Amino acid sequence: MQQRLKPAVAALSLMLPLTSLAGAKGAVPPAPVAAKKAVADTYHGTKVDDPYQWLEKSDDPEVRKWVDGQTVHMRAVMDKLPSRDAIRARITTLLSHKSAAHYAMVQRGGVLFSMKFQPPRQQSMLVVLPSMDDTSSARVLVDPMVLDPSGHTTIDFYVPSLDGKKVAVSLSKDGTESGDITVYDVATGKPLPGEVVPRVNGGTAGGSLTWNADGTGFFYTRYPRGEERPAEDRDFFLQVYFHKLGTTTDKDTYELGKDAPRIANYDLKTSNDGSHVLAILGNGDGGEYALYLRGPSGTWTQLSKFEDKLISAAFGMDGALYALSRKDAPRGKLLRIPLATPALDKATVLIPEGQASIAGFRPTATRVYVVEQLGGPSRMRMVGLDGKEIGVVPTPPVSSVGTGVYLGGDDLLLGTSTYTEPPTLYRYGAKDGKLTKTALGRTSPVDTSNVVVDRVMCSSKDGTQVPLNILHTRGTKLNGNNPTLLTGYGGFNISLSPGFSPMNFAFIEQGGVVAIANLRGGAEFGEEWHANGSLTKKQNVFDDFYACAKLLVDQKWTKPERLAIQGGSNGGLLMGAALTQHPEMYRTVLAHVGIYDMLRVELTPNGQFNVTEYGTVKNPEHFQAMQAYSPYHQVKNGVKYPSVLFTSGENDPRVDPFHSRKMVARLQEATGSKRPVLLRTNNMGHGMGTPLDQEIEEEVDVYAFLFNELGMKYRPVNSKVPAPTSK
Repeated sequence: MQQRLKPAVAALSLMLPLTSLAGAKGAVPPAPVAAKKAVADTYHGTKVDDPYQWLEKSDDPEVRKWVDGQTVHMRAVMDKLPSRDAIRARITTLLSHKSAAHYAMVQRGGVLFSMKFQPPRQQSMLVVLPSMDDTSSARVLVDPMVLDPSGHTTIDFYVPSLDGKKVAVSLSKDGTESGDITVYDVATGKPLPGEVVPRVNGGTAGGSLTWNADGTGFFYTRYPRGEERPAEDRDFFLQVYFHKLGTTTDKDTYELGKDAPRIANYDLKTSNDGSHVLAILGNGDGGEYALYLRGPSGTWTQLSKFEDKLISAAFGMDGALYALSRKDAPRGKLLRIPLATPALDKATVLIPEGQASIAGFRPTATRVYVVEQLGGPSRMRMVGLDGKEIGVVPTPPVSSVGTGVYLGGDDLLLGTSTYTEPPTLYRYGAKDGKLTKTALGRTSPVDTSNVVVDRVMCSSKDGTQVPLNILHTRGTKLNGNNPTLLTGYGGFNISLSPGFSPMNFAFIEQGGVVAIANLRGGAEFGEEWHANGSLTKKQNVFDDFYACAKLLVDQKWTKPERLAIQGGSNGGLLMGAALTQHPEMYRTVLAHVGIYDMLRVELTPNGQFNVTEYGTVKNPEHFQAMQAYSPYHQVKNGVKYPSVLFTSGENDPRVDPFHSRKMVARLQEATGSKRPVLLRTNNMGHGMGTPLDQEIEEEVDVYAFLFNELGMKYRPVNSKVPAPTSK
């Protein structure tokens, strides 16, 4: 699902006007009872009842009526919660902090490009940065708010030409991630007339683009258009085409992909001199890749197959391609492939597998910078092109570090982040080996000097040691009574590395404890760690999460009555499994844009891309494993379930909102407790592109609900100093 950790965020702007949500101070209208309809599917001789399958049809009037009723019920509950105005004021302060965020930076032709998020603007914009030390010098190239003042248009990605004179920008609306490319002239900031290429980006296979040597055209990912394929196939069969500037898109030429899997996705790159183009083909979302290289002759050559386990690659400055391999090296080894004789059998090992897992790398003039995963935190070390160790870049301890932006020679622009410090951007000078802070980082909207991060290990069901990061104010008492919020992800080779979240401090400053688990299924310890949390071993992820929750209780950080959990997307699936497998452990659950019906997920477009991660019901072994944990199917009548807030997006291209609808219907029917089960539906997507104001409104609901369910009396915060520790 092109795994994004950010949950869907948007305000209620659904089918009912706010004026129809009668009586916020009166009686709460009950949630509508979903009809049960006798439907069953049979898998490998096993009959599975599915009484709420009718809720899968988003455009069915009966479904819309039910969703409207859930919205009225949810809104009435939310609007009665205490301290909403104070909570809104605080969250607005935190998320509208005027310090700008710069990210997704690229330097081309001596021009430094960056995405810039500048609250209170609703969307990020694309800028040029003449100076890393003077943010006021930034020049706006593309501002989605100028294109669409409603705030519903977003930039999916951008790619400058090699000379930095043109930039291709993918723009999509309403959270759909269905992006068309517009080409802009960098000098003027104006779009080139007629240069719009449709359906380059999507919510299933993503999208990519790379320029040719002289900037006269670009290679791009192309979804089927018009009647080229049946409607059910138009989010699949991604191929690579070439577009020449000044020509219509019907003249674009096919390059690659006719023989690729139905669930193909691509990452495209051009060598520094423009002589070669690399296409990294992904087989769905499970981590299988094949590499293709286009040489100066214009011919594509396959460098590797899925079974060769090359997972990423980058062009060097020395006429070589550098590739990360996991073949017989689950933590990764770095290969060097000469472009003069581009073949896997010509590859040499530059960096053999080590104790740390290689997460990324950046070749420069005389060295390779390597980012290594250390179980969540990461570091950057340097290796010469001869394979000799140079040293470690002096980044902060227990931090995240990116692969950096190439500035020329062996110098980088490098970003780091910790749990208590917002992203900081440094210029790393290879000659003196020092990090020099630039003006491009963010300042913090809160004083975090009294917040401590403890990193502990939890023993999972099978004895595996699972890292848990615990954020709390200094001096927090282990009295078993601290309100605690535990989160995790555990999938798709995604590592939960240290990162600064203002919303964590919205909880901590109220005396809360935040815990972040590094579960199997991620990439924290390499491919073996990922594989042991995917396909038929997915249950390990849920066991890991429970072990983390149990440690928090056993060590008296908290107790089940004061423990909340939160997760989104694949982390939403984690929430569903957690609340059905151990309902006694949690007081409340915040489940964002999650997957809950594992037996029918692959009937959706993006769900088909997920089969290489989750498995398929067509395989008996996969079916058995998925049914055993599928949250929707594991809800039991009469069980006293925690309170739950489900959020979903009507335009979500990654996780169909029917998952949340079906799960809510089943839980409302089955629960033996009187705790609320709420559905909050917004009119956006999976979270990408949500306007800032809508993000704030959703977080207000989430945190008002969270504080109320955990019995936290909200204390208005008039300063940047966190609240006193829990007594």
